[in-house]
Amino acid sequence: MRQIVLEAPGELVERQLPPPKASSGEALLRIRRVGVCGSDFHAFAGRHPAYTYPRVLGHELAGEVVEVGPNEKGVKAGDRCAIDPYVNCGVCAPCKRGRTNCCERLSVLGIHVDGGMQALLPVRLDLLHKSAILSLDQLVLIETLGIGAHAVSRSELRSGERALVIGAGPIGLGVILFAKAAGADVRLVEHIPFRRTFAESLGAEIISPTDHYLADVVFDATGSADSMGRSLSYTAPAGRLVFAGLTRDPILIDDALLHKREITLYASRNSCGQFPRIIRMMEEHKIDPVSWITDRMPLSEVPFRLKDLPTKSTLIKGLVELDESDA
Repeated sequence: MRQIVLEAPGELVERQLPPPKASSGEALLRIRRVGVCGSDFHAFAGRHPAYTYPRVLGHELAGEVVEVGPNEKGVKAGDRCAIDPYVNCGVCAPCKRGRTNCCERLSVLGIHVDGGMQALLPVRLDLLHKSAILSLDQLVLIETLGIGAHAVSRSELRSGERALVIGAGPIGLGVILFAKAAGADVRLVEHIPFRRTFAESLGAEIISPTDHYLADVVFDATGSADSMGRSLSYTAPAGRLVFAGLTRDPILIDDALLHKREITLYASRNSCGQFPRIIRMMEEHKIDPVSWITDRMPLSEVPFRLKDLPTKSTLIKGLVELDESDA
């Protein structure tokens, strides 16, 4: 079985391993699509706070069930599934409150444990979300969409409110989709021309960073500590500020402004319970982000192409495609 391993920052290698076996409560999946996330680029560069090495990357995953025993979820061989990568314990205090993304023992596929840049992967049954309608390209984007969906859910954004999204990478684009679905007036700050044009096609109105615009809810999706600190100034009195991006650097907050406007600050982590809703919306043709996929590569080319992918000016979402030859 072919497996791509990030041995250390900047060191991607290919291994051949015996195929794994699924344990009780798991299914064995043939991985067919792996989305390349910005966090993977940061892991490659050694700049992400959560990754450990060596690591098989890949947490945006779609696959087909190869083997599975009798189960109450109705999962069977041949099912196409989106894979929720957030392996929670189910028994800690956050899990019992329904905040499984904040599990005290959370283990994320492709980050804390090996992920999907390999031909076969055992996955816990409750982390599989099947669809007989959606394509593999659609299924692999559900995890990405879940980040934006959860951020909008955290904000309690209401119809008619003004929303400002800062940064139009895949997370920001997801926020735009779900903020529009909530009925908000959505505007965007983005400095890359290609991404500005792409976001406009989703219905976001572009504004300049120098505009004196105040929004009821601001979503910073940049992962930049400087931007996250400045985003407070865009937030209206009694408004909400959501950090949808992640940085390892300290963020400088203007406390006087925070108190003067009595702004509520939210951290938004991963996705929480959003997979079924997103699958339903995609099956009902309410959203379809397949056009976000701008770059594709086979698994064998990952060691040679991954490092250059983030330098492409037209990149929105990179995708790794696996086939039978990777087994």
